[in-house]
Amino acid sequence: MEQDRAAGGRARRNVALGDGRLARASISLRLYRRTRRIRAYLRWSKDGKTQERYVCEVEHASRGENLAEAWQRAKDRGLLAVETLPPESTASSPEVRAAMRANRGKDTGPELALRKLLYQRGLRYRVNARPLVEIRRKADLVFPGDRVAVFVDGCFWHGCPDHYRPAVKNADFWREKIDGNRARDAETNEKLLAAGWRVIRVWEHEDPSRAADEIEQQLRRWRAAGVRRGATAAGR
Repeated sequence: MEQDRAAGGRARRNVALGDGRLARASISLRLYRRTRRIRAYLRWSKDGKTQERYVCEVEHASRGENLAEAWQRAKDRGLLAVETLPPESTASSPEVRAAMRANRGKDTGPELALRKLLYQRGLRYRVNARPLVEIRRKADLVFPGDRVAVFVDGCFWHGCPDHYRPAVKNADFWREKIDGNRARDAETNEKLLAAGWRVIRVWEHEDPSRAADEIEQQLRRWRAAGVRRGATAAGR
């Protein structure tokens, strides 16, 4: 996700392997202690072997700024390949297609990262479970004893206000699809709250460490107060 943000999207991180093949690349930053210079290298895998190419030197204060400059310089130097849409794709752009393919129904990268951090904090939970048996909707993490349901929402499918961009191709179809998902999320919140559950929603683009901290703080605060039931939604 860090590399995607710096490059301006996952679909902009490709290098050409030949024969029409593409490989997803990353930028590696290396600090040379003797000279105190930071060099950026483009890295990718070809036939199981790591390939690398020097891009430029960077000197910004933050890692994010250094990555962003390195990706831009790699693009300017023609080191990156343009990804095109296959004829059968319904996506409006390579970026949208990448987002659609990355958003699996469960066990996404953001979910796994959040679960690992919460487990390391000593918190135990159920995964991809129904908070309420009578409602055919699963939460990504469920804390049954605390009656807390956590959802990690993908930016594309759930219409993130920061990263979702309306589709141009098949615009009416995708607008109805995303609007329907948003309405379903709101209805799920209402039903869980009405049944005495608490709801926490996290966007996939959020920093997993920060999200884990917030969830842990909420849980421990509620536990300390002896609250097992409530009708307060946390998150967005």
